Amino acid sequence: MGEKQLMLGNAAIARGLWEAGVKVASAYPGTPSTEISENLVQYKDDLYCEWAPNEKVAAEVAFGASVAGVRSFACMKMVGFNVAADPVYSAAYAGVGRGMVLCVADDPGVYSSQNEQDTRAVSRAAQVPVLEPSDSQEAKDFAKIAYEISETYDKPVVIRTTTRLAHSQGMVELCPREEVPDKPYEKNIAKNVMLPANAIRRHVIVEDQMEKLAEDACSMEKLNRMEIRDTKIGFITSGIPYLYVREAMPEASTLKLGLVHPLPRKLIEEFASKVDRLIIFEELMPVIEEQVKSWGIACEGKNIFTKLGEYSANMIREKLLGVQIDAAQAENTPNRPPILCPGCPHRSTFWALKRLKLHVAGDIGCYTLGAVPPLATLETCLCMGASISSLHGMGKAKGEEYLRDWVSVIGDSTFMHTGVNSLMNMVYNQSTGTVIILDNRITAMTGHQDNPATGRTLMGDVVPAIDFEKFCQGLGIGHVYTVNALDQQELMETVKREVKADHLSVIVAKAPCALIPEARTKKKCVEIPEKCKHCGACSLPGCPALTKNEDGSITIDPTQCNGCGLCRQLCRFGAIKEVE
Repeated sequence: MGEKQLMLGNAAIARGLWEAGVKVASAYPGTPSTEISENLVQYKDDLYCEWAPNEKVAAEVAFGASVAGVRSFACMKMVGFNVAADPVYSAAYAGVGRGMVLCVADDPGVYSSQNEQDTRAVSRAAQVPVLEPSDSQEAKDFAKIAYEISETYDKPVVIRTTTRLAHSQGMVELCPREEVPDKPYEKNIAKNVMLPANAIRRHVIVEDQMEKLAEDACSMEKLNRMEIRDTKIGFITSGIPYLYVREAMPEASTLKLGLVHPLPRKLIEEFASKVDRLIIFEELMPVIEEQVKSWGIACEGKNIFTKLGEYSANMIREKLLGVQIDAAQAENTPNRPPILCPGCPHRSTFWALKRLKLHVAGDIGCYTLGAVPPLATLETCLCMGASISSLHGMGKAKGEEYLRDWVSVIGDSTFMHTGVNSLMNMVYNQSTGTVIILDNRITAMTGHQDNPATGRTLMGDVVPAIDFEKFCQGLGIGHVYTVNALDQQELMETVKREVKADHLSVIVAKAPCALIPEARTKKKCVEIPEKCKHCGACSLPGCPALTKNEDGSITIDPTQCNGCGLCRQLCRFGAIKEVE
């Protein structure tokens, strides 16, 4: 037995990648997947890892490294898998050189996402095998097994995790790194160039590979395990839901699937024949259930359990055992409304836009909180980069005059992700309108990762940072302005002028995230009670550092205040001062 260590699921995957001999890893940060790369970088003496501008690029980097002959990896959350779908679908046809693995983190319960997409369904359409671990030990082990499958069956492989697995901890046995020799590159145009004539022949190979893998999976005991106990009820399950079954009904028989696509049909048929009642327990879509039913096997699943949200052991107890769960404790838990941090520059920007009575097309990031009170300014949010494209669509639908009441906002990392193409489209198709890049110098929402505009890499190297003003000017935009996001007057004057103009303009609202070291100052805002008129103007933007007292005065919490000065700027009576 080797050394054991308590690890997050994400940290365990990173350890498994290192042990598997991975040499190149690329990712775009997205909760709940982010910590995989953040843990992987500790092994940078043995491998190269990076933050990519988006998930499509990350998957393509992994494919290139695989073709060159080393084990490679790409990481993302489930909505990012949509962005990566273009290369992944074709990589499934082309196959690999050395093993290529992707980890995709799903988010049942929508804790930090804009939908509850099921990666198994996307992977099935892409003809890509999917492994789903149940705990941290399996997360590490499956990362290594994924490369064996990738190289044996000449396919990229997806490891599917969920928020619960990614952010829970378990004991993991540590093993040494496997030194995998580089595979010599071999020129093979018929395999690696997806021209139609090549692709149609590769499709035949893909179908054969998946059929062979499904057959072999019936005897892959490290992945798929039949556990026969009481045969009155048998569960087919995988991932974290397997643990819920074992907790709620430990006497029940289970078929635990580690490979959830393709499914081991013969093994499932054998298990079904041994139990009186067969139940499929899977979160989100009935991916397993529909396939099992299509084989003529009687089973239950979504007729009992919901397609929505995250499952639990209590759900089994309630639905199958008739145990009523006392929800009083959960109901008494105080609400913690989502809110921007004290000193966040986005609050200042949104408050300026609210004062100007403008509509805001929004995007994915911390600034999506501009949609909730008291800011309540952001009015659309679809996906990464969509704020700019949506603004363009509005203008083409209703004309230039319509856009005098609208702006688009997008974060610095999101702009690098897919906003660039959207802005290019506005230039190319002669749009007017005002785009505001919220440049807080970091990828804040997912935990302060770097991006091409920060001047630092995941490996810690200092590199040239993208200059947004020069970049936009390089696209041919003649009206680009950088303003201090915390200066209400400058911000409002610039926005007010540009939304009235008959041209495309970009405003870079620049101020660092209040939580990064370079933003921390000794400055604080302090109330002057004798000057306060109890008007409440300073507290309207909803800064958590401000508390409104019963008499209408305010108190500023010095432990929370970041000295951004927004409240001071909004006070017309000089009742707030800045101190060192």
